[in-house]
Amino acid sequence: MSDSTARPLFPDLGFGLGLRREHFQQVVEQRPARAAVGWFEVISENFMVPGGNPRRVLERVRRDYPVVLHGVSLSIGSTDPLDLRYLDELSALARAVEPAWVSDHLCWGTAHGFNAHDLLPLPYTEAALAHVAARLRAVQDRLGRRILLENPSSYLAYRDSEMGEAEFLAELSRRADCGILLDVNNVFVSAHNHGFDARAYLAAIPPDRVGQIHLAGHSHDGDLLIDTHDAPVCDQVWALYGDAVRRFGPRATMIEWDAQVPPFETLTGELDRARALAAAAGREGRDAA
Repeated sequence: MSDSTARPLFPDLGFGLGLRREHFQQVVEQRPARAAVGWFEVISENFMVPGGNPRRVLERVRRDYPVVLHGVSLSIGSTDPLDLRYLDELSALARAVEPAWVSDHLCWGTAHGFNAHDLLPLPYTEAALAHVAARLRAVQDRLGRRILLENPSSYLAYRDSEMGEAEFLAELSRRADCGILLDVNNVFVSAHNHGFDARAYLAAIPPDRVGQIHLAGHSHDGDLLIDTHDAPVCDQVWALYGDAVRRFGPRATMIEWDAQVPPFETLTGELDRARALAAAAGREGRDAA
């Protein structure tokens, strides 16, 4: 049964895909029906430079579909100063594209001016929570908009953590008045790697803060699961997605597939499965109510 008692902070765009270079021409020329693909997510950093083919493609796509911007360089958990030049370039892109929303990751990737080009986990402490909340409020003030933060996939944990990731993310969303991009595959991957209960994680997330859901494939490295975005969504992640829909209600959902990118029709097939599963979970939630 849906546990959402407050109105969501973000519109339900339906079911979308990541706009990837391999499919630029097909999307622009064929303009898939909105009933098949309702919206597109783009990686912000790939489109920040004005002009050039990526920006032209984005402008064409934006005429026909809602678009959301998803960044990988905010490094919200870093102790380095916020990169104001990056934020101003992101703000300029947002003004040009008018996205439904902007998102990034709950992570850090820079230290002492060095960029690790990775999405590294935080220690979940009260001190880190206060630090990230303050930085996030400053980011939102600079951009003039509320943003969403995505839960990371992780492969290590800190001994000093004082709370779980879900509790940290939930409290951060309240303190900074931000949204949550719930990556269901990341929940599954991290739950397996660290031994926590994925459904308890969902139960700790405030429904009204969830604006978007990611679904993706992962790979195995021995006993470790790696969030590689290079395979179909597995059955266990589909089941967890059903649990998420029953808890949060309908939310904008997309398929992430970034490596070994398949034909566009494979992605729309995955999206059809998400649509059908969400509809079934929604009916179950209504029946239970």
